[in-house]
Amino acid sequence: MQITGVNQYHLDHTLEEPFYPTWIPGYPQSTHELELFEIETDEGITGYGASPSFAGGLDYETPLELFLTGEDPHDVESILGKLETVNLVGPRPWHVEMALWDIIGKDSGKPVYELFGASQREIPVYASTGELMDADERIDYVEQRVEEGFEAVKLRVTEVDHIETVRRVREAFPDLTLMVDANKGWAVRVMEDPVEWSFSDALEFARGLEEVGNIGWLEEPLHRHDYEGYARLRDAVDIDIAGGEFNNGTHHFREFIDHGSLDILQPDAALATGIRQGVDVARMAQEHGLQFVPHTWTNALGFAANLHVMTAVGSPWCEYPMEPPWTPDVWSFMLEDGFEQEDGTITAPDAPGLGITIPDDVLEDAE
Repeated sequence: MQITGVNQYHLDHTLEEPFYPTWIPGYPQSTHELELFEIETDEGITGYGASPSFAGGLDYETPLELFLTGEDPHDVESILGKLETVNLVGPRPWHVEMALWDIIGKDSGKPVYELFGASQREIPVYASTGELMDADERIDYVEQRVEEGFEAVKLRVTEVDHIETVRRVREAFPDLTLMVDANKGWAVRVMEDPVEWSFSDALEFARGLEEVGNIGWLEEPLHRHDYEGYARLRDAVDIDIAGGEFNNGTHHFREFIDHGSLDILQPDAALATGIRQGVDVARMAQEHGLQFVPHTWTNALGFAANLHVMTAVGSPWCEYPMEPPWTPDVWSFMLEDGFEQEDGTITAPDAPGLGITIPDDVLEDAE
């Protein structure tokens, strides 16, 4: 089998109202935009991958065709070597690798997780928020999620004194598992500069979470490359420290492990590793007694890829983006069938490849 071509489609979906993600400070996001890549083969099997995008898109179909045409999509290791070159001089290409696994799975008649020797299983989901809210609003939000079957919720914070919001939510829901994301690992600087934390800020907040209790983890309280700072923080507190969603390649996760920086590694297959290297990072984590719970907040193709990795390696939780107007219908708008959690759990699709279907009219409308 050979790759015969690469097609790129810029897709966008208008939100019902603006969304204010904490990782783009001050920015009213009104659309969900992504770059969809379609990899064609000489045997008529097509694979799909996708990455987040900016308004107007990022066009790199031509260089990908140059690197991929004539390659056997089953030769993932060789193609990853070529994608390293794209990573060096252009946009991160790991979302392209998920299309290879889509092809390989379709060719073998197996879902991706079976290609790694795993069976379908239910994974507990946690409702992942994306905005700042005051305590009363957030308590109302959490009440809705609990009614929907969620047994865990991740809150977003940006200031040290937001510990009071976490405390109020804990008081309202004493038995609910709470994760907390400080979003200090990275930010998109469009409207405002992000609020940065010093080590002492992170330590003060983490100790506040210890007092709150039943915290699943504190996520990215420091910059994503501050391996030593993370190690100091992890040694100083009793709660688990998580991070790495937007680090780049397996070598960054070796740094986290070598420094003793994290309890939970979170590389996103669409942003940081691709599927194969995501499994590799999970195996490294397991060898060192660490957990692997990847970031999933990109789009439904990225979610699918991460869900297959989580299934393959036995992740204890699945991040489930849920912050109206950012709902599963929005982040799955390009698919025939989206990803709905059921009674607080989710399972990877059992159809071949990624198990997703993109309707023809989605591609036609993008052309």
